[in-house]
Amino acid sequence: MKFFSVNPATEEVMAEFEGMDYRQASAALKESKGRFHEWKNTDIGEKLRLAEALGERLLGRKNELSRIVTDEMGKPIREAIAEIEKCALLCDYYSKSAKGFLEKEVIDTQNKKSYITFEPLGLVLGIMPWNFPFWQVMRFALPAMIAGNLVVLKHASNVPRCSLKIQEIFADSGFPEFVFRSLLVDSSAAMRLVESDHVDAVSLTGSTSAGMQVASIAGKNIKKCVLELGGSDPFIVLEDADIGKAASNAVDARMKNAGQSCIAAKRFIVVKGIESEFEDTLVRNLEKLKVGNPLEESTDIGPLAKRDILEDVERKVEDARTKGAKILFGGGRPGGRGFFYQPTLLSGIKDNMEVYREEVFGPVMPMITAEDEREAVRIANGTPYGLGASIWSSDTEKAERLARQIEAGNVFVNTIVKSDPKLPFGGVKKSGYGRELGEFGIREFVNIKTVVVNSQ
Repeated sequence: MKFFSVNPATEEVMAEFEGMDYRQASAALKESKGRFHEWKNTDIGEKLRLAEALGERLLGRKNELSRIVTDEMGKPIREAIAEIEKCALLCDYYSKSAKGFLEKEVIDTQNKKSYITFEPLGLVLGIMPWNFPFWQVMRFALPAMIAGNLVVLKHASNVPRCSLKIQEIFADSGFPEFVFRSLLVDSSAAMRLVESDHVDAVSLTGSTSAGMQVASIAGKNIKKCVLELGGSDPFIVLEDADIGKAASNAVDARMKNAGQSCIAAKRFIVVKGIESEFEDTLVRNLEKLKVGNPLEESTDIGPLAKRDILEDVERKVEDARTKGAKILFGGGRPGGRGFFYQPTLLSGIKDNMEVYREEVFGPVMPMITAEDEREAVRIANGTPYGLGASIWSSDTEKAERLARQIEAGNVFVNTIVKSDPKLPFGGVKKSGYGRELGEFGIREFVNIKTVVVNSQ
């Protein structure tokens, strides 16, 4: 099978790569797994030194790496640079904090000695998406590796250059080649690899359907997995919110990466009475955005990553329009080559429309009016997803009270949802389970072992 690197802004094929079949991929897994104990027994100080070196290498090559990201999946170059810088921040955080997270914990019991150790599981297979092609990989892989695990990456098929470049950057930073490997395999081969005796655990970031498939196979084979899946994050604006601040942040929360983010705000729930002012302010902010060449520093919105994503966004907007929604801004392709779609604002959204019920992976803002804050919470929770949510109000005590009622893994008050290396990140319901980042993230792929010692 061949893998093609296609520029979504020009629709040109930039490169093609020969992929591996299952037999070749399985052999690579076996080779890595055979050296697991070498890495497991490597001193933690050496692992932390390599993590620090990785961060330095990422910063030193951020212009090169960000250009590959932009060329391959269309992200504006400013955002691509920020993604590489965030990866370096992750390296800095774990190089300084991981040792404490992995040290044994002594527990006071009736025994002579009781303690807990955190020991690696073995080889972790990562199945990762294209929308944050470096960050999504780094945030699961680096803590797992510092904990003593090996990592094999199956990246999204449309970002083969990113996949191979990540392997290169780990190697150039001094990590042994068997510790991190990128495999160019298709999805069917990846699912077979989940079953492999060489794989001890799986981390997947992707669609809910992919998560269900991986979880089913992993469960059948009694393997730990962490799933970070889709989201339909509510952005709740209460009647006492600062409209100007909420509107500017709403545009930021939805339009970064052209809306192609699991934690992008996707449903804008506004309490009745302020919806007109909020919509007018949104339009003024949307008018300022520049759609165009993602390599230009002034560009705010680049292309969608693939043609099928563009067509899905078009279909969902048309479904809303035919069922009564009003298009207040945008609503179509700007014309010309590339998978571009205009920033779009829809009002009058009802529960029979796809944009109300389903995740829209593009720059579309559906506006939903709630009678009061109680109904706003009900609408926010009325979805199978539970990844993130944000609440906007000048009364932070009230907002925090409502935050406890929101069914999501992450709730942000008066700021947009975003991941932070210091904080655990993940979802509930059909947005997945398990956590990445922070102390909880590095302990996902370890054996939390209890050791009890008594005298004879």
